[in-house]
Amino acid sequence: MVEKQFLIDDFKLNESWRLFRIMGEFVEGVEALHELGPAVSIFGSARIGEKDPVYKKARLLAKLLVENGFSVITGGGGGVMEAANRGAAEAGGRSAGLNIKLPFEQKPNPYANLKIEFKYFFIRKVMFIKYASAYIVMPGGFGTLDELFEVITLIQTRRIRPFPIILVGSKHWSGLSDWIKARLQGKGLISEGDMDLFQIMDDPEQIVSAIKKVVIL
Repeated sequence: MVEKQFLIDDFKLNESWRLFRIMGEFVEGVEALHELGPAVSIFGSARIGEKDPVYKKARLLAKLLVENGFSVITGGGGGVMEAANRGAAEAGGRSAGLNIKLPFEQKPNPYANLKIEFKYFFIRKVMFIKYASAYIVMPGGFGTLDELFEVITLIQTRRIRPFPIILVGSKHWSGLSDWIKARLQGKGLISEGDMDLFQIMDDPEQIVSAIKKVVIL
């Protein structure tokens, strides 16, 4: 019984210290990003190479955003994240890479000029949203979808202010949009106006223009 109680007390102590680690990550993120200025968070697959058209488009988008007065925020890894940090660096702008510690896949790219590493996904997602003036979502996997629906839900429930959410690539995203309209809106599971929470676009210059119409620099 004594040994069992010791294990319980040790678990409680570890849980208490975990709270301090969580607070520390929040503090580090806020201190690093609060002077970043108007920024756009860019999401997408970590698994594409630099010859992929999606990589090239993300790189161009980031370059155009910097040229129009924005900083860029990414997840700090490869693929689309690398492309966006790279495009921002090539334009002489600021970009943040919010890397997550994972046992596989995620390695920091060399192009972000502000790097922060997180242990907890939920803290990292708070930083993506808190310092974003707009969301750009390129084709990606489960992580990209998670980030997309998180921010849509927060805006839908009025937990955060509305800002542009742009899904890049009509061929990639139109099927999902059609499914949401038919299966969710069509059955009354979301409101009709909820379809307006995001846009699907293809042209990088039009995307930047759409953001500038909403975001005051």
